[in-house]
Amino acid sequence: MYIMKSKNLWITAFALGLALSAQGQQNGGGISPEMLRQIKQAYQGTPADKAIRNAIANNNINKLAVNLESLNNLDTHFSHKVESKGISDQQSSGRCWLFTGLNVLRAKAIAKYDMGEFQFSQNYSFFWDQLEKANLFLQGIIDTRQKPMDDKMVEWLFKHPIGDGGQFTGVSDLLTKYGVVPADVMVETYSSNNTARMGNLIGLKLKEFGLQLRENPQASDAELEKKKTEMLGTIYRMLVLNLGEPPTKFTWTRKDAKGNPVETKEYTPLSFFDEYVGDDLRNNYVMLMNDPSRAYYKLYEIDFDRHSYDGKNWTYVNLPIDDIKQMAIASIKDSTMLYFSCDVGKFFNREQGVLDVNYLDYGSLLGTTFGMDKKQRIQTFSSGSSHAMTLMAVDLDENGKPKKWMVENSWGPGANSGHVIMTDEWFDEYMFRLVVNKKYITEKVKEVLKQKPTRLPAWDPMFADED
Repeated sequence: MYIMKSKNLWITAFALGLALSAQGQQNGGGISPEMLRQIKQAYQGTPADKAIRNAIANNNINKLAVNLESLNNLDTHFSHKVESKGISDQQSSGRCWLFTGLNVLRAKAIAKYDMGEFQFSQNYSFFWDQLEKANLFLQGIIDTRQKPMDDKMVEWLFKHPIGDGGQFTGVSDLLTKYGVVPADVMVETYSSNNTARMGNLIGLKLKEFGLQLRENPQASDAELEKKKTEMLGTIYRMLVLNLGEPPTKFTWTRKDAKGNPVETKEYTPLSFFDEYVGDDLRNNYVMLMNDPSRAYYKLYEIDFDRHSYDGKNWTYVNLPIDDIKQMAIASIKDSTMLYFSCDVGKFFNREQGVLDVNYLDYGSLLGTTFGMDKKQRIQTFSSGSSHAMTLMAVDLDENGKPKKWMVENSWGPGANSGHVIMTDEWFDEYMFRLVVNKKYITEKVKEVLKQKPTRLPAWDPMFADED
């Protein structure tokens, strides 16, 4: 009797809930006939309305929203500029973080040895990045094997077994561990330039391996380590078939700016790193962030946001934009490029290679305004860092204030010979991250670095990898 009565009460409550829900949809939040009449008044169907509607219906809205005034008087002069030689091209891959990091380092090598156009091998570093990420995933599965499949961390791991995006911490950890080689020692392949299919197949295999590692939660560490090593052997073979096998030794001839041979030597990747980079990438650099949705002058760390299991989590100092500009200007004045990342898809004039908040006027076209500030765009998932480039120039006015900036991109030659100019206003609104050599940081930043970092979860939407 008690069970039957409880069941009847549950059915009654469920029916009542459905009734209240239906009533709410009709009267307490739904669109009523009177509300719809008022809504329709927003479009009057005037000749101007009809003309705009016809234009938008038959054209790319971005073409119609172009503000012609923003196209005039493009000034390409910069008061302070770090010279570069040669433009890289990541093609159909998400390796902007790697190209940017290597471009910063190659500029220093070119200047040090007075070389002509020169590049480090992105494919070599990418190979080790993929193997390290595979191990990061598998070890993460081992560490969480006793947690249920719907645990937040387990879910995140299986959703992100591997990827081609990343951060500067990947550059620092990978080069420190595996060294680096010239581009002609390990050349690009179709799969390195077009990473999607290889990444999908390796990710699928890793998920299969992940399930196998979870089959026996009580397995010993030694047993799981043996299984993981065998699994990584499979991944290594897949990488070799797609990218080629990384060299352990090579002979390379350095040439001067005129192309004349200067020196021929045998190297290992680590000895080449020591000679042509020779920098403590893990300890000499700091990442700065401008995220107005979080407290400034604080140190933050992103959990599990690294490229290798034994690497360093991405840690950054959150600062007001003007503080970041101060250090960026100091670096550029000292002929040192910087790793820079931003929301490149916003207000981008690809034909001229310009990022300008006044380039597109959607408001005038659509008869409304778009008034969210940077903090609100972050909070509503409307903006975030999506692409890394190499900051190389700034144009200062007579008072030392920046008017515009320029970056070296990794999308091949194009407008401005593969460089992108951004207005200072765009920099304020859509720049997010900058990696600065510690010799340019302020005393205030040095004090922040002494803090114990606030740890943020791996799935925080603000911290997706740049690609």
